[in-house]
Amino acid sequence: MLACFFTLSVPLQALDLAIEFPALERILAQQVFTQDGRRYVRGAPKDRCNYAYLEHPQIGCDNGRLRVQAHFSGRTAAEFFTRCIGLGDDFDLVITATPVYREGKIAFEGVKVESPNRDGFYIRRTKAALAQTLSRDFRYSILDDARRILEEKRPNAPFMQHMDDFHVAAVRVTPAALVVSIELTLVVR
Repeated sequence: MLACFFTLSVPLQALDLAIEFPALERILAQQVFTQDGRRYVRGAPKDRCNYAYLEHPQIGCDNGRLRVQAHFSGRTAAEFFTRCIGLGDDFDLVITATPVYREGKIAFEGVKVESPNRDGFYIRRTKAALAQTLSRDFRYSILDDARRILEEKRPNAPFMQHMDDFHVAAVRVTPAALVVSIELTLVVR
């Protein structure tokens, strides 16, 4: 019996992957807001007097930038006879950022944090710290998700597929989605 093996390489040029905002919110909930729907930026759920977290993210577009509306709660205090003495507040935030691609991940640049109709010493410090933290720490592993989706084994399929040469040409925000322009080669064996 003569077996014939071949490899089919299918180059794709400028494939646009549009991640609609509801899907992006679910991705954020699964990967970022992991502790009871919260993203702790300082402390942990067990810390009574010294914590900061974001919750209830809603994603949209703001003049070509990604907009995340979220609720912030935080406290910077010391425990004194079972009471927390210090600063604390909770308020709504609007975070805007330009998404960029770096090393297989979507990251944020130019992060701005605003608190509509609220101001004060604690709020100003919180906004500055959040802008710095989100610029440094936010990463969405789009390369890993693309590989998982495109290389998923199909039941009873007589072939396997493998992704090569993954390159992100551009990242942009539209009124309905985060759009990632991808160039890749899908190899089918």
